[in-house]
Amino acid sequence: MKFKLEHTDSKSKARAGMIKTDHGDIQTPIFMPVGTAGSVKAVHQRELMYDVKAQIILGNTYHLYLRPGLDILEKAGGLHKFNGWSKPILTDSGGYQVFSLAENRKLTEEGAVFKSHIDGSKHLFSPERVMDIQRIIGADIIMAFDECPPYPCDFAYARKSMELTHRWLKRCIDRFDSTEGKYGYSQTLFPIVQGSVFPELRKQSAEFIASCEREGNAIGGLSVGEPVEEMYAMTDMVTDILPKDKPRYLMGVGTPANILEGIALGVDMFDCVMPTRNARNGMLFTSEGIINIRNEKWKDDFSPIDPHINSYVSSFYSKAYLRHLTIAKEILAAQIASIHNLSFYLWLVGQAREHIIAGDFAVWKNQMVEKVSRRL
Repeated sequence: MKFKLEHTDSKSKARAGMIKTDHGDIQTPIFMPVGTAGSVKAVHQRELMYDVKAQIILGNTYHLYLRPGLDILEKAGGLHKFNGWSKPILTDSGGYQVFSLAENRKLTEEGAVFKSHIDGSKHLFSPERVMDIQRIIGADIIMAFDECPPYPCDFAYARKSMELTHRWLKRCIDRFDSTEGKYGYSQTLFPIVQGSVFPELRKQSAEFIASCEREGNAIGGLSVGEPVEEMYAMTDMVTDILPKDKPRYLMGVGTPANILEGIALGVDMFDCVMPTRNARNGMLFTSEGIINIRNEKWKDDFSPIDPHINSYVSSFYSKAYLRHLTIAKEILAAQIASIHNLSFYLWLVGQAREHIIAGDFAVWKNQMVEKVSRRL
């Protein structure tokens, strides 16, 4: 993987760049739709490619390991072949499940023992095993196995967790560097900065991660319930330390406003389930603000969902029609809303990139944060 930094904003830390992978180029800043179990919920690959214009999508190691399982994925020739997605893929390591499935796992120096949420069977995820699993899944960018500490947690827990993440990272790197990809294309390992909301720990972790000199770096353990001010402060500190010539990925973030502020703080890559999860509940993100499509006010609004978004569904279907489908619990409602929300997110980061290149990002960003945060 190669990263070329193309433009930097003079009034913020925002950057525009290009990531080159064996499955294609990614223009940054970028939003990555989440396809947890090998599918971005309610969206066809063709729609992701041509409507949403996604350049990279996510898969989740924990979920894919359990279903369909490694045998099937390896027989298929990896996740790209299995789900038909020909562009880049990034896989999360399962570290987030260490956090989110806390009641079903046991943590040791060796790794994490999980109890499957499907059948209750027990599985050990060690750093080495997670590297092997991600080799079989075959994503272009794979994440180091980490522990994501809960919020709030005390300083002692956060330090112990960070130190464990660093020891696990060394093991991830050793295993990754001593193995080859299985399908004839290269893979890249991103380490993850932890440290909760403690500046001293974040600084220490960012310095350690930078010293590992991998092709890209991630910021984890944020967007887990902490106030946004804390998230921005930690991100700001970490991007000052991480190398400028490598892409930076803020994991699990976030709202449109979070993404714009993250870009201003020097982040290049984002992912979040919000656009699809909220779509299935009737929340739409638009260029003018947030719509709850269930509200009565939209029942006779025959204007397009959002004519500014260059997506078929956004300009073809009316708000009134989408409201009708949502109230009637029609499956098409989730499809339309999911494709629209993802198209909006990709449009938003594309606009950010254009304004970084044009040199007026800071002014545009402040206006957009206000717009995209208001309820319509």
